[in-house]
Amino acid sequence: MTWADGLLLIIGLPVLGAAFYLGVLTLLSGRVAAPAPGANARATRVTFVVPAHDEAAGIAATINSLAAVDWPAEALRILVLADNCSDDTAARARAAGARVIERDDPAHRGKGYALALAFTTLINEGWSEAVIVVDADSVVSTNIVSAVVAHLARPGHWGAVQVFYGVRNPLASWRTQLMTIALAIFHRLRGRARARLGVSTKLNGNGMGFAVAALRAVPYQAFSIAEDLEYGIALVRAGIGIAYADEASISAEMVSQADRAVSQRDRWDGGRATLRRTYAVPLVEEAVRARTLERFDLAMEVLVPPLSAVVALLGLWSVAVAVVAFWVAVPLWALSLGALAWTCLLMHVMRGVVLSGLGPVGWRALAFAPFYVAWALLLRLRRRGTRTAWVRTGRE
Repeated sequence: MTWADGLLLIIGLPVLGAAFYLGVLTLLSGRVAAPAPGANARATRVTFVVPAHDEAAGIAATINSLAAVDWPAEALRILVLADNCSDDTAARARAAGARVIERDDPAHRGKGYALALAFTTLINEGWSEAVIVVDADSVVSTNIVSAVVAHLARPGHWGAVQVFYGVRNPLASWRTQLMTIALAIFHRLRGRARARLGVSTKLNGNGMGFAVAALRAVPYQAFSIAEDLEYGIALVRAGIGIAYADEASISAEMVSQADRAVSQRDRWDGGRATLRRTYAVPLVEEAVRARTLERFDLAMEVLVPPLSAVVALLGLWSVAVAVVAFWVAVPLWALSLGALAWTCLLMHVMRGVVLSGLGPVGWRALAFAPFYVAWALLLRLRRRGTRTAWVRTGRE
């Protein structure tokens, strides 16, 4: 192996590893069986928690969706946590039939603080046995409670559940079509693969279910702008598994306009970047010590950058290979590994289109993917620091 080969290998290992990892998840993304409900499952007392910040326009529709689920009324409650609201979110939520807690603490704004207060309140009251978090712009499938309860009752270490999280307005624009494909990749494809591997999925912030016993064992102290991933890491580190419920779903509105999408994209990428800097090295060390698939997958979840970044990095590495081939010699091993990595990413995206349910619309939307990737990369390069405050994304 020449010095050029060695340099290409060192530079390429991270992105090649990420691509192969995503390829393996793609191959494991077949359907997963739903667990059978327990004999007394419908007696489980469940509370929906809805964190809301200035959501007056849509809060009633979300509450109506929650009230219509297939679960005994005497075992179901809805709690809206109105966090630092400047509109009449609280009044509209009460009028729709929900219990409301109003929180006014401008110095500590954010979804994490809202959830911490809601969970502490429910734990202290002692009525709830399970909690499901629903964002204030979402609608749920009628079986969401039965699915969460069934997964929490499975034998093993499962103390949390994540249902499939999709897009409520998939046909609003090419941007929401691509988001539909992206969430099919991030949530359904990868969730199914992890379910088949028997390891924890990641929490996605919306449609998360928890056994109150798990919330009591691992107090909610996740206050970053990626509070879902942060708390998921804490649960897995404590030995509490996060099951994936593919049979139930929640869908939320995604922005279709670029100006509104900027803050949302910045929050997602910035939050994950912060957690990557904080947890990457400790999680890799723990994975090496534990030698378990679950810890390895958790480390990869934190290490692997967004798909747009993986594509860009693999593209840069491919250019480097081409330059070396032009000036020195064609490194056959690099060409082979590069071709395999590109195949893995292509499979990953194509499987996402199939799982998105968009049909021909999804395939046509891929024509806009290069523009979306370029936009996401430019936004990432322009970012100065990391946002720490909870900034509400503008609604349509």
